[in-house]
Amino acid sequence: MKGKRLKIAVISFFLCCLFGCAHKEKTAPSSLPREFSLPPDLVQQVLSLDPDSLSEKEVSEVLSRCPAPRILALDGSIPIVSMESFAKFLIRMGYPEESVRNPATGSYSYSSYRSSKKMAGMIAWYYEKEGMMPMVVGQSQGGMLSIKILHEFAGTFKEEITVWNPYTDQSEDRHAIVDPLTGQERPVVGIKLGYASAIATGKLMRVFLGQWDMLSQLRRIPDSVEEFTGFHIQYDPISGTLFGVGQGDHYAAIGSAAVRNVILPAESRHLSVPLTEDLAKDREAREWIHRYTASSPPPQETKDFYRDKKNILLAADLWYSIRKYWCIELKRWILAKERMDKKL
Repeated sequence: MKGKRLKIAVISFFLCCLFGCAHKEKTAPSSLPREFSLPPDLVQQVLSLDPDSLSEKEVSEVLSRCPAPRILALDGSIPIVSMESFAKFLIRMGYPEESVRNPATGSYSYSSYRSSKKMAGMIAWYYEKEGMMPMVVGQSQGGMLSIKILHEFAGTFKEEITVWNPYTDQSEDRHAIVDPLTGQERPVVGIKLGYASAIATGKLMRVFLGQWDMLSQLRRIPDSVEEFTGFHIQYDPISGTLFGVGQGDHYAAIGSAAVRNVILPAESRHLSVPLTEDLAKDREAREWIHRYTASSPPPQETKDFYRDKKNILLAADLWYSIRKYWCIELKRWILAKERMDKKL
């Protein structure tokens, strides 16, 4: 473990030297990011979109021409399969690659062994600098980290969270940001994500891994997120649903968060469930995915369909929510820019 930490430290130091980012930024921006600039016709097209019903054409011709919220894809505890395939699925579906890859390392996903407090501080940094609230999607232990990040923002563990610079991998010695949509300073604790998700995350592994602080919190979703989706795999011994998904396995809101529980078909497998990139290359699968909506999904498919189009239900449901909040966050960004322009 010490060798691994030393390796990470050496790589981080090399990147900082290479890109000249070792200096801590202590000056927060006072307005929306300067790179914000969309043609007036594109702005109107975005504002006319319905986030709950976005067609493939609207994604490719409108949203894909715009910036997007950063996606933090969190790996599971077993390094056999990462969330890289899912990240590449998003890119093939039209999500901007620069909003998926880690800008400091170029990787498509993040380790689930990272500190939830630092990850929360990093999300705050991204929000302040990029103007749109990031989304978090985690598989297995990564799902636990996703939920733990929500509890960090809710103040479950600490009253303050330090802003964390993802380029330097260092603290910025401050516990507040300037909200890019209001121009007002606000603490990191209290930030609210638009969307977060956990895939095949079980309580039993929290015991094995000694993550005691999450045993009582794992299924409780705080108000630090607007919408949360918990995905469960039928008869999955790793996530603790060997005998099926019971009521005790379901996620529930502590307060006002909109929480959905989605049970994936038994054809899904714990270690391979993130493997979704090939679905974006399949014309039939893409059409099915774009028809899918959380409120009105396509009719239940046969086992043969789910076996042939492996992990398509997970891919479709996540793509529905991610493109929805891409649209929502983009609209918030545009409207905030308009309000600020009127004040000038």
